[in-house]
Amino acid sequence: MAIDNNTPASELTIGGNIYTAGNAKEFKTGDWRSARPVFDSEKCKQCGLCFPVCPDDAIPVNDDGNRCDFNFDYCKGCGVCAKVCPFGAISMKEEGE
Repeated sequence: MAIDNNTPASELTIGGNIYTAGNAKEFKTGDWRSARPVFDSEKCKQCGLCFPVCPDDAIPVNDDGNRCDFNFDYCKGCGVCAKVCPFGAISMKEEGE
């Protein structure tokens, strides 16, 4: 059920109950971010350590198996990718910097 400011209270579900399955693929969750990863392609060695640890699948990989820049529609800015990058190709910046 899509909820907006015009949804009557009588149609809202009880908080905490999950009525249908959902995941980050169905919802653009990037607006939750307070920090954003910055990708430096010059430093990236395409080691492949970052994209499997991304909990939101926000690091796309092309047909050649190389990572691309972030998909900010889904990145929540957790910083796991920056922590695992051994080459410093990913840094975290406060959103809006």
